[in-house]
Amino acid sequence: MSTLVDGVRRIAVLRANALGDLLLALPALDALRRAYPVARITLLARSWHADLLTGRPGPVDEVIALPPISGVSEAADGHRAPDGLFDELRGHRFDLAVQIHGGGRYSNPFVRRLGARVTAGLRSPDAERLDRWVPYVYYQHEVLRYLEVASLVGATTDAIEPRLAVTDADRAELAHVLGEPPPGLVALHPGASDPRRRWPAERFAAVADRLGRPVVITGTGKERDVVEEVAAATGTSSVQVVDMLSVGGLAALYERCALVISNDTGPRHLAAAVGTPTIGIYWCGNLVNAGPLTRTRHRPLVSWTAACPVCGASGVDLAVARCPHDTSWVAEVTVDEAAEQAADLLGLG
Repeated sequence: MSTLVDGVRRIAVLRANALGDLLLALPALDALRRAYPVARITLLARSWHADLLTGRPGPVDEVIALPPISGVSEAADGHRAPDGLFDELRGHRFDLAVQIHGGGRYSNPFVRRLGARVTAGLRSPDAERLDRWVPYVYYQHEVLRYLEVASLVGATTDAIEPRLAVTDADRAELAHVLGEPPPGLVALHPGASDPRRRWPAERFAAVADRLGRPVVITGTGKERDVVEEVAAATGTSSVQVVDMLSVGGLAALYERCALVISNDTGPRHLAAAVGTPTIGIYWCGNLVNAGPLTRTRHRPLVSWTAACPVCGASGVDLAVARCPHDTSWVAEVTVDEAAEQAADLLGLG
């Protein structure tokens, strides 16, 4: 029995969070495009999504940037949907609304208010039901989680690795800001939004010194200190790129790299999505949810630390509250491990 929804002309997809989250959802968006080739797919997201995706080849036809709404497009409490928002969204007359945003406590009521004929998505035990849903269980790979949601409405694909097109505009931005990247360039991304996912800065520097390649160190404004720490620790000449490029420009930079070495964070997913080999430093729990699904060009190095190195609080028991310590949970990954995999991927072995 087909699960395709008949007569679908407009599809809304809710995915309004960070860069890595978007990239991990791309295979599901591609599957929706394949299943509904003539439908218009609207991503309900944030303004930066619109900046990145508008005019870019891919499954999304348009982005509607949502205002800050707690649990939907904003993490902080106290942000209610503004008056008139749902009247405006219902005016798009969505036939199908898909929630690939999380467990659904906040996002499912939001999706239900869009007025679509059929709703589909994820549901944790405390969330409202949608017309079609799969249970949200934390330890599941995000790509497969969203593909499972897409399958609820008849959308499937055999392409499970996220892919993002790099445009001429991206490459022009890179050339304007940085000029021509040197051949054999290796990028290091030592930041991460959660400090516990950060490999020690001196280890990034040590790997760079062993490789003997030109190096670029990337980061956001909030990561400037760790970028500078890596640059100061390495004996290899490096270029620091902090808040100098848009996401598209950063994609163009990574496209020109021979290798990207990164913590588990959005830029590693971005590098992989444009076809660049990557080494990712992963805590074991995060590997389950967001590690690369193939190994030919992507090598996750895994820390099996299961409890806080300071106080011993469990990191794998979802019932245990996060402890206050921000020490690295991935420090057991060695420089030798990273250098060995880097040499292999660069063809130096």
